[in-house]
Amino acid sequence: MSKVIVYNSTGTKVSEVALEPKIFAVAVKPQVIQQAVRTQLANSRVAIAHTKNRSEVRGGGKKPWRQKGTGRARHGSIRSPLWKGGSVTFGPRSDRNFSLKMNRKAKRQALFMVLSDRAKEKNIVLIDELAPKAIKTKDFVASISKLPLKKTILLALPKADQVIIKSTRNIPYLKTINADSLNVVDVLNHETLFMPKASLEVITKTYLK
Repeated sequence: MSKVIVYNSTGTKVSEVALEPKIFAVAVKPQVIQQAVRTQLANSRVAIAHTKNRSEVRGGGKKPWRQKGTGRARHGSIRSPLWKGGSVTFGPRSDRNFSLKMNRKAKRQALFMVLSDRAKEKNIVLIDELAPKAIKTKDFVASISKLPLKKTILLALPKADQVIIKSTRNIPYLKTINADSLNVVDVLNHETLFMPKASLEVITKTYLK
């Protein structure tokens, strides 16, 4: 059973905590993680580009000119895709559906795999308590600078704390998330998983129901 060192606010080692093996000691299968990443990114994709078809373009109710006798090509509407200002054929539509499906158990296993990888690489850092007194980004950065954190940090809180959230939202290399909302993409995008000791209990309670 792997253990993680718990630090205090001064960067001193206080104790060690054993990690739950069902979450932090799972065999990694890259194909499952890859599927989870694809599913999450696809489901968060929003179709913005939109072109109008003939029924959506304004005007064009009147036939431009009579069918025969003018010497010009026959047309029924100025909103035809052939006309400037007309509709678009096979253009992008905002009602496109990019969503993918993945088994809930497989999705949860993928999360356990990336958490296990962070534990194996010793990229999980625990602090006994994280309770800044005031909303001050400078003070928060100074307090965590004493801890063995890498370049990009995912801070998992046991519950939403507005003082911490507001103190960290201007830090470009740190993202704050609730411990019960962990996901594969955020864990992979940050080198260090940083959290108060209380977050471990929340993770275990949430994901091992």
